[in-house]
Amino acid sequence: MEECKIVNLFNLNETIAKELLEKYKYPWEVLKHIEEYILKLGETLNKEEYIKKDNNIWIHKTAKVYDSAYIGENCIICKDAEVRHCAFIRKNAIIGEGAVVGNSTELKNVILFNKVQVPHYNYVGDSILGYKAHMGAGSITSNVKSDKKLVVIKMGDKKIETGIKKIGAMIGDNVEIGCGSVLNPGTIIGKNTNVYPLSSVRGVIKENSIYKDSKNIVEKLD
Repeated sequence: MEECKIVNLFNLNETIAKELLEKYKYPWEVLKHIEEYILKLGETLNKEEYIKKDNNIWIHKTAKVYDSAYIGENCIICKDAEVRHCAFIRKNAIIGEGAVVGNSTELKNVILFNKVQVPHYNYVGDSILGYKAHMGAGSITSNVKSDKKLVVIKMGDKKIETGIKKIGAMIGDNVEIGCGSVLNPGTIIGKNTNVYPLSSVRGVIKENSIYKDSKNIVEKLD
């Protein structure tokens, strides 16, 4: 499924994790390597630009991190990023340049490309968000199926067995997720797509689409 490939979802020049992503075909293959990559990359970061803190946390000197934010372990916060009041970064997170992690937003095992915004009450777990992707208030990635079975990526009659239990959403560049939406495990959203508020999204959504509901997905007009 071409729509699911990393090269078709993301501009890799807009992330510090480019070297990691270039090694794989599909984005969910990257998830189990995020922690290892952070630990390796962190030690190479310019010490004049980044401050290293306990638990393998690197924060760029221009980033704004509120005192009330919690940062657990294994995290890189890049230039001009903002981690706001009561953000909860559990572990294994790359937060790109100019990205915003907002009030009561929780991150776990994620890559946020540059300029990503998860600004209000979002849960983002085992997921990758492309350049300038935006999640509206209260929208979340669900990363475990209710039956606890391995996640299967589905697009019509096509299926990809991932062999992975925890996969959130892979959100392409410039995607807009409406407020209160749930992205079910293994959701793939192509770049430049808009998702209506209060949506429950699953499967693969093509790029340049408007997702109104599961039976009403239309192509964007120029």
